[in-house]
Amino acid sequence: MSLSRQDVAKVGLLSRLALSEAELDSLTGELSKIVGFVSQLEEIDTATVAPLAHPLDSQNVFRDDVVKPSLTTAQALQSAPRHDGECFLVPAVLGESGAA
Repeated sequence: MSLSRQDVAKVGLLSRLALSEAELDSLTGELSKIVGFVSQLEEIDTATVAPLAHPLDSQNVFRDDVVKPSLTTAQALQSAPRHDGECFLVPAVLGESGAA
């Protein structure tokens, strides 16, 4: 399959790229070759091939979650410069109302 210069110009426009005349000429040939390589995949018979989510066998490499004791609220807040007994108190970033 061959792309026309107009096809490449449209792709450039949709991509918000300002392509010069020389770039259009160059990219037309390059993109035509790429589309040609991809179209070769249509020639392969894949009727008996199962679809894959990933080409390699994958397994979960993460450890299982294990519940362990954690800090109490008081322990977590003991080194905080400011807190109200339940939460850390920090300076307002978005203003007092929280609205931007």
